[in-house]
Amino acid sequence: MKYKGKAHKFGDNINTDDIIPAKYLNIHDAVELGKFCMEHVDKNFAKKVKKGDIIVGGKNFGCGSSREHAPIAIKGCGVSCVIAETFARIFYRNAINIGLPVVTSSEAAKGVKEGNAVEVDTHKGVIKNISKKKEYKTEAYPPFLEKIIKKGGLLNAIKR
Repeated sequence: MKYKGKAHKFGDNINTDDIIPAKYLNIHDAVELGKFCMEHVDKNFAKKVKKGDIIVGGKNFGCGSSREHAPIAIKGCGVSCVIAETFARIFYRNAINIGLPVVTSSEAAKGVKEGNAVEVDTHKGVIKNISKKKEYKTEAYPPFLEKIIKKGGLLNAIKR
């Protein structure tokens, strides 16, 4: 599957409270949560992001609490994919489980700049920085992960 959009760059150790502050955890609608996404690190993020855009983070993206609200808020504001140097393990699984594609690439995390046009191909394991005409490798998704993402999350994938 391919995801294409403008890069929104963040640094290391973006925690789940940075992604969606605790005061919004009583909201259960993804689009409503998305209105407050990343407000601790960029007050205007939710207003700037366009459907399909891509977040690029550094090391340990999604650290902190295990709240599912964090990847739901990212997906709810229209982000199609997250690239990071590394992810907190629980955030990575929560993202996959709610149908948000996440990929790791140290080179892409360092090479992609704010505003670059980026394309992620999870089937081939390739990240393209269209703006800089550079390509980076990531691990291709196995078929079972592609199915989960394609169906919009784990629960949808296992429903018959």
